[in-house]
Amino acid sequence: MKKLVLLSCLCLTILTVNAQNDDDAFYIKDIYSKALTESQAYDWLYNLTTNIGGRISGSPEAMAAVEYTRQMLGTLGLDKVYLQECFVPHWERGDKEQARIVNSHTMGTVDLSALALGNSIGTGNNGLTAEVIEVQSLDEVKELGRKAIEGKIVFFNRPADVTQTNTFAAYGGAVDQRVHGPAIAANFGAVGAIVRSVTPSIDDVPHTGVTVNSRYDEGVKHIPSIAISTIDSDLLSRILKQEDKVHVYYRTTCRMMGDKKSYNVIGEITGSEFPNEIILVAGHLDS
Repeated sequence: MKKLVLLSCLCLTILTVNAQNDDDAFYIKDIYSKALTESQAYDWLYNLTTNIGGRISGSPEAMAAVEYTRQMLGTLGLDKVYLQECFVPHWERGDKEQARIVNSHTMGTVDLSALALGNSIGTGNNGLTAEVIEVQSLDEVKELGRKAIEGKIVFFNRPADVTQTNTFAAYGGAVDQRVHGPAIAANFGAVGAIVRSVTPSIDDVPHTGVTVNSRYDEGVKHIPSIAISTIDSDLLSRILKQEDKVHVYYRTTCRMMGDKKSYNVIGEITGSEFPNEIILVAGHLDS
């Protein structure tokens, strides 16, 4: 009998938990539906990307985004809206990037669609020309070692996995090349880095983003790094397979300018039942 009662209590507990989980799921679904059908999120995003434009960290446009967001949150009837001072990296792109395959035996000289990676140093006015070596991963750089890498431009060409139904998973599976690739290549003596644009699209639009400097070994010189379009990445890869040596030239004048004061924009709604517990929803205003 005791076992029967215990089993009955256990079943009742499971049913209660499942019912609560169902209630939570339906409630969250209602929030999603309301956000997708009634919110102004896409209008706000349109204003940020189109009317304010490119919002590189530390730029006047990034500060305009801060003020726009403060005003926007002020229209929502929140309990509190305020700015929190912080410091952000300030990087400038400089002149329009130039990049080309130089004197290919099969193609001649071919211009490439390129953008400097955020936080990268520039090549200087004269640009950089060097032999290119293609790799598919950070580990491959380490396996090839200094003898194969030194003095060359490392071309990271692992594509995003288009079979991923979660597009962020496809992006996350390829972005390590851009974020850490240049520093890893420099640690083995590379003079430059080229990264395949991190997108599943095959097009002629280069896609940039940041590269981080924390992976450089102490005393290692930073190297100029660019992203090229996926179409140009495929072209460069084909030529590398056809020819013994392929050289690429590129010129960038980007530079780091030091940290600059900016602000987090914070809007608060105080909970009625648990005012001291926090649910944080966040995103970045900069591009």
